[in-house]
Amino acid sequence: MEPENHTGTPGFLLQGLSEEPEMQSVLSGLFLSLYLVTIFGHLLIILAIISDAHLHTPMYFFLFNLSFSDICFTSTTIPKMLVNIQTQSKAITYAGCITQMYFFTVFGLLDNLLLTVMAYDRFVAICRPLHYTVLMSPKLCAQLLLLSWLISVLGALPESVSVLRLSFCTDVEIPHYFCEFPEVLKLACSDTFINNVILYLVTGIMGFFPLAGIIFSYSKIVASVLRISTVGGKYKAFSTCGSHLSVVSLFYGTCLGVYLSSTGSRTSWTGVLASILYTLVTPMMNPFIYSLRNRDMKRALGTFLCSSLSSSRQEY
Repeated sequence: MEPENHTGTPGFLLQGLSEEPEMQSVLSGLFLSLYLVTIFGHLLIILAIISDAHLHTPMYFFLFNLSFSDICFTSTTIPKMLVNIQTQSKAITYAGCITQMYFFTVFGLLDNLLLTVMAYDRFVAICRPLHYTVLMSPKLCAQLLLLSWLISVLGALPESVSVLRLSFCTDVEIPHYFCEFPEVLKLACSDTFINNVILYLVTGIMGFFPLAGIIFSYSKIVASVLRISTVGGKYKAFSTCGSHLSVVSLFYGTCLGVYLSSTGSRTSWTGVLASILYTLVTPMMNPFIYSLRNRDMKRALGTFLCSSLSSSRQEY
């Protein structure tokens, strides 16, 4: 089969999760519900943090940005899938596929880096409490956020740009519901060695170093917490960090599993399920994990909802 140059490739076909027509409406309803829960949950966290002055601290500053990043991360894939199901079209343009891959990677990396920064914030708060206000100054928080954005925007370029050099065969069906970089590589007719090297380098660097920073921070936190004499103090410290560790474990476990698996093998349901977990389930669970296990967040959410309902009744 003769390869076609990418300039002649009109686009790709996203096979989605099922070919059966009766399953399309079920999948559409399910993913729309999960997507709306995700967006609504993160918007509640964002509005609660904005409205409560007590939450204007470094920890909630980064949580605010994590919620914003999660909204964008989920929105790079799910709306397109829902549109394709409703229109009964599998098509995505070549430019649209590259764009989706780029922004998906940007917000995936941003989530990754924000989780790392939040681990450092908890490390300073628990292990260096007397120096916390100095070490986590507003200026440093802004610099860390800017650096996270800069690394994410630049770090996503190599994978997306490297696809431009590839030629694709006449079979352009992606056995997935979005343009995931490893899946696109499998459709190439030209040599993908450089692309695979870039894939493993970016995944290794952007996965290993942040994860190493998180593990180091929490090893120090655990050692510090174990030295606390009161049971109440230990519980408060562990409950604050437990939610963060839950999110980190699910995000890294599924994401690294997908990107470090063999790029030459056919897509399996296991790989698709892992992608669903880190692209939709993890962002959806974040608001519940952070709010249900955080007393300050629950109080702020309650106050915000009560004030919103009171305002609505007065207007009515």
